[in-house]
Amino acid sequence: MKSRYIDRVTLFLKSGRGGDGSTSFRREKYIPRGGPDGGDGGRGGHVIFKVDRSMFTLNHLRYKHHFKAEDGENGMDQKKFGRDGKDAVIMVPPGTIVTDKEGNELLEILEGEYLFLKGGRGGRGNVHFKSSVNRAPRRTEKGREGEEEEILLELRLIADVGLVGLPNAGKSTFLKSVTHANPKIADYPFTTLEPNLGILSDGARVIRVADIPGIIEGASEGRGLGNRFLKHISRVNVILFIIDITDKDPLETYRVLSKELESYDRKLLKKKRIIIFNKTDLLKSKKPELKEAEDLDIEYTFASLLKNDNGNIESILFREIYGG
Repeated sequence: MKSRYIDRVTLFLKSGRGGDGSTSFRREKYIPRGGPDGGDGGRGGHVIFKVDRSMFTLNHLRYKHHFKAEDGENGMDQKKFGRDGKDAVIMVPPGTIVTDKEGNELLEILEGEYLFLKGGRGGRGNVHFKSSVNRAPRRTEKGREGEEEEILLELRLIADVGLVGLPNAGKSTFLKSVTHANPKIADYPFTTLEPNLGILSDGARVIRVADIPGIIEGASEGRGLGNRFLKHISRVNVILFIIDITDKDPLETYRVLSKELESYDRKLLKKKRIIIFNKTDLLKSKKPELKEAEDLDIEYTFASLLKNDNGNIESILFREIYGG
């Protein structure tokens, strides 16, 4: 059974409390009045996000929502420091966004490690408080409390190419044919209810292709599947439109899709665009004519993806992503 795709999850995080400083005095057989020797408490554990590039979802956090780092150990006698608390390390895929409860973006996680919540500082032992007027201090410090926060993690897929099209336009068929991914394919709208990611390779180079669930008119305002998945298109280098050539007006379909992308984020207009006019096998004429497409000043090709004819789009994508 295919696991559910999770692209947002709420987490409750708490860093560790620092250990308390120790009140202790040196007591040895021939030194009955030894001075203070209480050690410091250890630092509380941090909460850290760490990128795992082999991950593409937040599925591993589906059932675990609470993370607490370990508390620092209390200081001991003979000036022994307490052990630092163990960090809570949360593995996430690149492209994870951290927001607070109000939706304010706090952090974008792309590579490496990110210290998110610092552990509490350990308290000082009484050895630090000896003075000329107080030779036997009993004063120590308590460890500082850790930090805690409720956050929302959201994943934005990092892909080179994003597939955009109305429901049942052939995006899943394209993804399966060129990347050997295994998306669900059927002849009804909204077959794809979650993003799918496939890898296109020529043996030396790799292109990551993301199939974004079907966009409809009004998607940017929440209609259909809403704009929940539009965020996944924001990081791609190339937007590949797949349009059913048998639509009443294929060019109007393209304009509708473009309008929804623009309404969501005007920056998407600056990305490279390519169009595949799909399902040419359903046309009565073998050579489709779409002269108005020349006015768009956008590269396009005709294809019958169901017949494994992708209009030489693979070479076009490698050229656009890698140049040459």
